[in-house]
Parts: sequence; structure tokens; C-alpha cells
Amino acid sequence: MRVLLIGANGYLGRFVADRLLADPAVQLTALGRGDDADVRFDLATGSPGALTRFLDAVHPGVVVNCAGATRGGARELTRHNTVAVATVCEALRRSGCGARLVQIGCGSEYGPSQPGSSTAEDAVPRPGGPYGVSKLAATELVLGSGLDAVVLRVFSPAGPGTPAGSPLGRLAEAMRRAMQSGDGELKLGGLGVQRDFVDVRDVARAVHAASLSAAQGVINIGSGRAVRLRDAATVLARVAGYGGALHELDGPPGPLRPAIGHPRSDADHAAPVAYPYPDGCGSWQQADVRTARDRLGWRPRINLEESLADIWMEAACRI
Repeated sequence: MRVLLIGANGYLGRFVADRLLADPAVQLTALGRGDDADVRFDLATGSPGALTRFLDAVHPGVVVNCAGATRGGARELTRHNTVAVATVCEALRRSGCGARLVQIGCGSEYGPSQPGSSTAEDAVPRPGGPYGVSKLAATELVLGSGLDAVVLRVFSPAGPGTPAGSPLGRLAEAMRRAMQSGDGELKLGGLGVQRDFVDVRDVARAVHAASLSAAQGVINIGSGRAVRLRDAATVLARVAGYGGALHELDGPPGPLRPAIGHPRSDADHAAPVAYPYPDGCGSWQQADVRTARDRLGWRPRINLEESLADIWMEAACRI
């Protein structure tokens, strides 16, 4: 099976590439903006015609799109998350390769949900910020393309390589700084937020399974369990051997309540925050993952403690 992987150098893409390369039946070609990609191509600026010519030459059976942006303004997010996917869909429609498309979506497409609830694929998406809007638009493009396609809505990925700007990344960095300076107390904000964390290696397994399956539509990829960041912080402290006190600042991160690892200053009181929860998902998010089990034969294997241990191992190397 020849697979074209777009975004192989990204956070998720690196693990997807490792998983696919471990399958002796897969011939992998990486397409991206970096010099180490097999083929250099920028989806945000490249034309569908140019990508079509490449697809006709390589003739992949599956195209996996892990590319995208998680940060930036609405224009940048739209360019990298929506326009780029429109280019992929149009190129696949024009091409004679007949490839299956596996698109990586995100839980932010759903937006806020009722505390205590599990979000299934038939929930009406109401993204609460520009990132979720740009990813939802991409999903709608894929679903309306007429292609053989599946969208994996990945909730909150965790584990090795976790970006420093993510909640768990900021948490690990704050703990590293506290241990490095000998602080006996760590003050953190936003610990009441509850998210569904899924290990990035389990996400890669889901992508591999989706590549081999005939499943179409939207499929949630998560652990099926919401975890309070306060509890994740407690586990991380145990893993790290941090014996200090964890002091929680009340309420969600905002102008008066800095986010995890952000030092409190006078400037915080004046800076407006448009989205108190940067992912636009409010205080609670939990995936219903029964569809992934039933249609992909997939279940998460790696627990959050192992994911946090790997996050800490990388953070500790910076001490």
C-alpha cells in the first residue's frame, strides 16, 4: 500500500510516520514544507493542479493529512487548516489515483459541551474559537467532497513531543522551573478545566487503522474520559518527584487569572482575553469513542500517567 503523508514533521505527523513505517506493507512518501520531506509542497499556497500532477505520478492508495496550524490569527488558521484541505480535496478529485483520504480533525470542532456528557459524532458542532472554526470548515469540505474519506476528530493529544504551548506542556515547564529554582510552592491557574487526553501514539494507531478500513464520515479519537488538569498536575508532580505544594488560582485562565505556567504581573490585569479557554471548548470535554471501537477496532492503550512521564522526561532534559 502506497501512502502519501502530508505534515510528517508535525507533532502528530511524526508519530503517524513512525507507525506507518513499521508496517512492512506500507510504502510511505512524505510531502511537506520542510527540506527533509520527500517532496516539498506548501498546501496553503500551492495549486490543486500542481498537487494533482504529483498524485498522478506517485499514485498513492491512501493520503493522510496531518498538516495544519494550531496557533495564529483567523486568517493564518484559515489558510493552513481550511484552504490547504480544499487544495487536497480538489487535487484528489482531479487525480486518477482514486486515493482514500484520512483527514485529521480535532475535538475543538465541537466547542463547549455539558459537564458530565460524552460528545458523540452526531453532536452539532459549535466551535468556540477561530481554530475550531477553521478545522470544522475543513471537515465539511472533506465530507462534501464525494471522496472516499474519513475524518478523525482527535481530542487532546498528549505524550512525547507535546508542544510547550499546550496545557500539559505549560504544566511540565512550570514544574521544571520550580524544581530548578528550588521553589516549594507552585501557583497555577486553569486547573479546573477537564479535557479528554489521548496519547499521540494511540492517535497514530488510529490513523493506521483508518487507512486500512473502509470507514467514512467522522470518528472521534480520545480516551473516553475527561481528566481535570488539577489531577494531571498531581500525577505529574509524583512522576517528577516534586515535593512542593501545588496552589491553584481560582477560576479559568483570563485577564485576572494567568494560565498554567504564566507569571502573574500587572500587565495581566490590563490584557483582554478573547477566549478564556484557548481551544474554545469551555470547562469540559469528553469524547464518546464507541464509533472508533466499532468501525476501526481501535481502543486507547496508553494511560495518562505514562503520557505524563514521557512529557516530564523531555522537560527534565532542559534542566
